[in-house]
Amino acid sequence: MTLSPLHHHHRFGYRPITDRDSWHWPGETDLAVYIGFNLEHYAFGEGRGVGIAPPAPAGEPDVLNYAWREYGNRVGAWRCLELFESLNLPVGVIANTAILDHCPALLDAFAGRGDEIIAHGYTNAERQGQLGIDEERELIRRCRTRLAERYGQAPEGWLSPWISERESTPDLLREAGFGYSLNWAHDDRPIAMQTTHGDLWSIPYPQELNDIPSISTHRVGMAEFASMIHDQFHELREQSRHQPLVMGIALHPWLVGQPFRLRQLREVLAELADYREAERVWWTTPGAIARHVSARSRLDR
Repeated sequence: MTLSPLHHHHRFGYRPITDRDSWHWPGETDLAVYIGFNLEHYAFGEGRGVGIAPPAPAGEPDVLNYAWREYGNRVGAWRCLELFESLNLPVGVIANTAILDHCPALLDAFAGRGDEIIAHGYTNAERQGQLGIDEERELIRRCRTRLAERYGQAPEGWLSPWISERESTPDLLREAGFGYSLNWAHDDRPIAMQTTHGDLWSIPYPQELNDIPSISTHRVGMAEFASMIHDQFHELREQSRHQPLVMGIALHPWLVGQPFRLRQLREVLAELADYREAERVWWTTPGAIARHVSARSRLDR
C-alpha cells in the first residue's frame, strides 16, 4: 500500500523551540506579555454563543445565556477596564464590530486610553469559515474599514470569531492589509506565515490560558485559572532567559468580570504587573509585538 503525504497548509515549516533566537524585546526584555480582552456581541435567539447552561429548546429565545453574555458588556467589561487602568496595563481589545452598533461607548472607552483595537469579525454568533470566499473577503474589508473610520487608523490584527477559518483566510487577511493574525496557537513565539500577498505574522494567542475553554468548557475554577496565569508567567520568565517568548492571557468580561472572579483576577494581575523592564518583562499588545518582529525581519533580509 502506498501512503500519500498528509494534507499540509504550507504556511510555515517546522521549527523546534530549541532552535533559539538570540535577540531581545524592546528595553532588552525577554518575555512579552499581553492581555487579549474580547468584546463580543451576539444575536438574540439565533446563531452561536457560549452558554452558562444548555441552550433553550428550538423556537424559544435563549434569554438565560444571552443575558449572561450581555452582563459582560454592561458590567464586567467596565470593571475590568478599571482594573487594567489601576495597574497601568495595556490591553489588546479584540472586538466584534457589532459592538459599535450595540454599545459603542464601551469600545470607545478602551480606545480612549490608547489600547489596541483588534478586529474580531462582525459577531460571534456566526462562524467565518462557513462563508464563501467573496463573502469572507467582504466581511474582512468591512470590519477593517469600519474600525478605521471610527478610530482614525486601521486595525493591524485579526482574530476570527470562534477561530474559524477557510484555507484561504490568511491570504484574504494579508490582501486586506492586516499584518498579523491571532488564529493559530502553535508556538510561544511569533511565526511568519506565507500568503499570496506576503508574510502574515502569527502572534501566539492562548487556548489554554483562555477563560472560555478553561472556565466555561472544562469547568476550571477561578482560583485554578488564576494559578494557571501565575504559573505560566513564572515558567515562561525562566524559559525566556534563553530566547524571547510571548505570553498571552485571553479574557472575556462575562466570565472574569463576575465579581467573585474579578477579585482573584485582580490579585494575580497585581502581582505580575510589578514585573516590568527591570525584571526583563515587557507588558505590551499583539500589535507592538508584530511590529517589532516585522521590523527585525526586514533588517535580517
